[in-house]
Amino acid sequence: MRRAAVLLLALLLAGLAPLAQAEYGDVVINQRSDAEGVRPVVFPHWFHRIRFRCKVCHQELGFEMRAGANRVRMNDIVDGQFCGACHNNVVAWGPDRCDLCHSGLKGLSSGIQGGAQTSGPGRW
Repeated sequence: MRRAAVLLLALLLAGLAPLAQAEYGDVVINQRSDAEGVRPVVFPHWFHRIRFRCKVCHQELGFEMRAGANRVRMNDIVDGQFCGACHNNVVAWGPDRCDLCHSGLKGLSSGIQGGAQTSGPGRW
């Protein structure tokens, strides 16, 4: 009975969940999304950071250390570059799950939410 009550509460809370929005420290990528008719990408930086060292993405996968400096296109991801190195339906979901990355609200500005900018090389 108690398990059923917890499940019911979880379902009710899920139904009341607000629309997806960027949280503090998330990186919003909206250089072309609005213009191309898709929602902006909300990249949960700290979700990835607690699992991987900086060098995995910023050296091995080629991401520059500055928000907005990377020219990542969906074709790159599908070809296994950048995010596509892991988001390949083996390590993590693949690029066919558009809604999982393109989850921001239309019109959301590119940048780091909350102003959590780094101070340059050697300070992150």
